[in-house]
Amino acid sequence: MAAMITVYGIANCDTVKKARTWLAERGLEVAFHDFKKQGVPADLLPTWLAAFGRDKLVNRAGTTWRKLSDATKAGVVDDASATALMLAETSVIKRPVVRWADGHWTLGFGAHTFEEGARVALK
Repeated sequence: MAAMITVYGIANCDTVKKARTWLAERGLEVAFHDFKKQGVPADLLPTWLAAFGRDKLVNRAGTTWRKLSDATKAGVVDDASATALMLAETSVIKRPVVRWADGHWTLGFGAHTFEEGARVALK
């Protein structure tokens, strides 16, 4: 049995919707982990931070970030403080986070990046 692709994100996020549609159109089997319903998988945050870095994983351009107090924003200074924020404010995580069938991770949606990940899944 082929390893499955897992998409982590929020169901009503436009970028997550685009990613899920792209994968479905190619007939790829995908598991979806909804941060709002299932929570952020705290055990995976260290992996994501190592793969992407907190400056990419914490979406500082999004609405959730902009609504945070200046003190909260200024408090994100290391991986521990970024982790605490991501667990408290799930919408601050850039989406989607994708674990591909070969075990590698990507962040966000881009057709080129997804083509690379799908190539392994379609083998």
